[in-house]
Amino acid sequence: MTAPRPVIAVDWGTSSFRAYVLGPDGAIRDRRASDSGILRVPGGDFAAAFRQQVGDWLDERPGALVVMSGMIGSRQGWVEVPYCPCPCDLSMLAGGLKRLDWSDAQRWPGVEVWIVPGLSAETVPGLPDVMRGEEIQILGAMSDLSAEGSGKRAVICLPGTHSKWASVAGGAVTGFATYMTGEVYDLLQRHSILGRLMTAEPAAADAWFEQGVALGAEGALLRVLFSARSRVLSGALPEGAVRSYLSGLLIGHEVSAALRDLEGPPPQVALLGTPALEALYEVALRNLGCDVRRLDAEVAAKGLFQVARRLFDGDTIARMR
Repeated sequence: MTAPRPVIAVDWGTSSFRAYVLGPDGAIRDRRASDSGILRVPGGDFAAAFRQQVGDWLDERPGALVVMSGMIGSRQGWVEVPYCPCPCDLSMLAGGLKRLDWSDAQRWPGVEVWIVPGLSAETVPGLPDVMRGEEIQILGAMSDLSAEGSGKRAVICLPGTHSKWASVAGGAVTGFATYMTGEVYDLLQRHSILGRLMTAEPAAADAWFEQGVALGAEGALLRVLFSARSRVLSGALPEGAVRSYLSGLLIGHEVSAALRDLEGPPPQVALLGTPALEALYEVALRNLGCDVRRLDAEVAAKGLFQVARRLFDGDTIARMR
């Protein structure tokens, strides 16, 4: 099914804004990005920020359907959209969409703006988990996974500030877990004694990183973290390698824990993230016995288009109104 009207897909997160003009077949016709995440919108005036980012697109496409995902639908965003519980597929996610009643509706009366819900899960009993934005990337990547349309499970890792590990099967996200690896790394480098030894070199997937991965995977993370200092003091670790070594400790611990918590290690883990982080996680995963596949970084546009297609179904909209 093609789109009968223009589609604008927006991935609006905490620190970034990405938008795409999509053709009738979902192909990306135009794109733009900025660092105007929801926490950087002056006075929380999301209508003004949205108008500044894509107002010219709306002028050119007065009948556009806009579908947004990410933290824009959070409690700190434009309007809070309730989470959809797992397991969840694209149709269920579309059923949780919320139409935005916004101040510029009179300027563009033919434009509809919808916000995608996030996902919730309780992979560990008593420990709820949530995501916003990653769900549309995961569901957008479904067609690229061999498990799509089958009962087989696939595992997707989205490394980042709060890394997500999601299990998918039969076209649905069946569960996921969050690891605060990126945020902990940032806190340690900025506010701990470990950061005082760090030089400017970025973390790299080198031998020092691999040493960190092996040690982090063994557990006892709070004990081995201090070795990022003690090994420098003893002369066993160059100061220029501290970032890579510390990154390895944390990522090795995360990957090992995530694989241990899965019901049987997957034959392959699909990675979806920035190239720099994907490179680190790929080395860690391969060192811990997993095959790796990298996914298209712009699958959010594909997922948002799939949601938009379901909005063109009148019955779907009727159920949400």
